[in-house]
This record gives sequence, C-alpha cells and structure tokens, in this order.
Amino acid sequence: MALKYSIEAAKRPEGSKANALRRENRIPATMYGHNGAESIQLTVDQKTAELLIRDAGRGGTIELNVPELKIKTGAKIQEVQTHPWKGHLYHVSFFAAKG
Repeated sequence: MALKYSIEAAKRPEGSKANALRRENRIPATMYGHNGAESIQLTVDQKTAELLIRDAGRGGTIELNVPELKIKTGAKIQEVQTHPWKGHLYHVSFFAAKG
C-alpha cells in the first residue's frame, strides 16, 4: 500500500550548522529506528516540510525517501519543533517503521 504523503530528505553534511541550513531553506531532521538505536541526521526542504506537517499532521505516517543512502521507508512524524513565537519550523524527527 502506497502512503499518501511523502518527503525526500538528504544526508546532513558533517559539521553543518543548523542556522546556516535554515538560511538555505533546509530544515534539520533526524530519523530514528531505521537501524536499531542508530539515528541518521538529515535535512529536508523547508516549504515541503511545512506542507507535509500541515497535511499529514504531527504523528502522521509518511513515506521518507533518502536517495543518497538508498533508504525508502514508511515513517511517523515523531516530533516537530518550532520557534516559540514566530512559529517557524526548526527541526523534525521521524521514526522509521519496522519492516
């Protein structure tokens, strides 16, 4: 069964700063549960992530695609962090489906 919502992510470059990524309209993200306790640091497009969270909702199930790492998996939007009063998206956490 194909999931209704999907997002493409890229591996986060080593040593990259979160604020520098945000200035480039990229949001830091983390995927948990893909390989046991190991987490993978990613970035997603800001506009796409905002639309995804608006449509799928926090806790929604999506398809997460990371072409660079050859990962395509179902994932739950685990946590969404936003700026306290501006509401700008700051960070997204995904939890990969077992399988």
